[in-house]
Amino acid sequence: MKKMLTLLLCFFTFCELAAQLCNGSLGDPVVNMTFGTGLGNIGPLKSGVTNLAYTTATCPNDGEYSITKATSGCFGFTWHTLLSDHTGDQDGLFMLINASPSPSQFYVDTVSGLCANTVFEFAAWVANVLRPTACSGAGIKPNLTFLIETTTGSLIQKFDSGDIPFEIQGTWRQYGTFFKTPVGVNRVVLRIINNSPGGSQCGNDLALDDITFRPCGPTITATVNNVVQSLITICETDKSDFLFKTSFPVEYSSPVVQWQVSTDTGKTWKDLTGERSLSFLRKATAGGIYQYRAVMADASNFGSVSCRVASNVTTINVNALPDAPTDKNLLGCTGNVFVFKEVEGAGFSYAWKGPKGFTSQIMNPVLSNVSLLDSGNYIATITTPAGCTRTDTFHMTVFPGTKAIVSAGTNICEGGSTFLSASGGVSYLWIPAAGLSDKLSANPVASPVDTTNYKVIVTNQYGCRDSAAVLINVFKKLIVNAGPDQSIFEGDTVTLSGSVKGTLSSVYWLPNTNIQNNTTVTPVVSPVNNTTYTLFAVSSLGCPLESDDAFVRVYKKLLVPNIFSPNGDGINDTWVIQNIDTYPLASIKVFNRSGRVVFESKTLGTAWNGLLNGKAVPVATYYYVIDLHVGLTPVSGWVVIIR
Repeated sequence: MKKMLTLLLCFFTFCELAAQLCNGSLGDPVVNMTFGTGLGNIGPLKSGVTNLAYTTATCPNDGEYSITKATSGCFGFTWHTLLSDHTGDQDGLFMLINASPSPSQFYVDTVSGLCANTVFEFAAWVANVLRPTACSGAGIKPNLTFLIETTTGSLIQKFDSGDIPFEIQGTWRQYGTFFKTPVGVNRVVLRIINNSPGGSQCGNDLALDDITFRPCGPTITATVNNVVQSLITICETDKSDFLFKTSFPVEYSSPVVQWQVSTDTGKTWKDLTGERSLSFLRKATAGGIYQYRAVMADASNFGSVSCRVASNVTTINVNALPDAPTDKNLLGCTGNVFVFKEVEGAGFSYAWKGPKGFTSQIMNPVLSNVSLLDSGNYIATITTPAGCTRTDTFHMTVFPGTKAIVSAGTNICEGGSTFLSASGGVSYLWIPAAGLSDKLSANPVASPVDTTNYKVIVTNQYGCRDSAAVLINVFKKLIVNAGPDQSIFEGDTVTLSGSVKGTLSSVYWLPNTNIQNNTTVTPVVSPVNNTTYTLFAVSSLGCPLESDDAFVRVYKKLLVPNIFSPNGDGINDTWVIQNIDTYPLASIKVFNRSGRVVFESKTLGTAWNGLLNGKAVPVATYYYVIDLHVGLTPVSGWVVIIR
């Protein structure tokens, strides 16, 4: 009796036995400092929590820490590689610490929301990240002290981790203790002190994750049908009830119980309405995973979820059956193939039975040649990997089948069309609909852009279907390019840069003048005047003639008069430059002896009538400059006006 009293006293008060994790039942975490998840939450801790300097590097230096989701290759691989937090979540963050040169308090935070006069478990996950072979095997091991105090500085609990050992690989270990909050105290201060030195001394490098405070109470046991069971697996067709029971521990003076259920693997728990007694009867449910537990606390604390402790959890896995097929009335057509379709599931097994001794053990059995004798009921039994079974009954009615008849395939040229024809039913559906005048017609006009294999589905008056296909091969147009427009000087030659893509029979150019071999795509031409040459291409597939043009501009020799008499007698009254019209960009300027411009023209073929601002210029010699703008030196000379 004395030994039992000592154990109970240590359970609810501070003593050496408290330097361990809770050995009773725990409640949900009141506080869970996880350091967050995802890159978006990486950043320094709030001000005052640590005396270490924050760094974004995944390998912090002496006296620094980082909040990271992984660390690798640090300091010549003398640190372990950690690719996740302690839960294995590769997106989870943790605090990575390279200790200060001197032992110090490196973490302090105020924890709120606790229940007064209640036992709590404190725990934290720690990993020694230094490899045992580092530092010539003489590395310093982290050694932590956890202090839990009131906000006024009174010590509630102290726990020393001792030397945290080196590991062959990066390993997370949980360290913690339990303590009782004083009467009227619902906030405590957590301090973590690193008792080992760091800095220039090798070692004392650690990772910290998931600091939790959870209510700790006496052991609460829940049974199902009078047996403790962690997992029960049943089928959805099993409509059995399950009786859950628990009992009040003697440590509670006025206990209250509440049964709860979770349908998200324990992430959240929901109170079962009205289930506040020591037992409750679970009725049958639909398929799913359901978890059940009882939570308890003394009546004075029960209203706060942070004061409750929970029993063991029982998971009931109700294996659901797949949804039944929506249509169990089947249409069979004589002479056709019929494929039975059941619900697909990984690892399902199937057993079929039907008329004429029909049996099969596959999901989708086939009747290869349906006859009227195949009418009747077909029974399919599905068994899931969990051994759950469902039976579906299908009824097949067999009608006379049909045969789709379709016109023969043909060839058309791009942009052309052809008639399709089908028979054998009362309704028709052509697939694809692209290029068809009417996809529901028995005889649509087809104008496909590309070669298309049209399929027609023919349905008779009983709903029986058959299909056939017809290939319409589309010959593409020839792609004709006469090449770029060209320019030459009178008497020169140029090669036309024609090209043709497609199934070609022959080519020819028109006009067939001043051209060497007009039946090649790149002939040499020497036109006398500006000429448009047209390249024609003849398809070997019988498709329409295709063509393209190339313009050749001929720059002719200028004939510049050096005398004219603008006297109005109708003879040689204007200064006309012959062939200037072959230079559409040409510009002309005429100057008097003093350099004044007396005539200027940028208009093709404009002649000078010897006037300046409407008045006749004096009889004299004038000088001209003609810029042809074809890359040649401007033409210059003189012209005399006489009257």
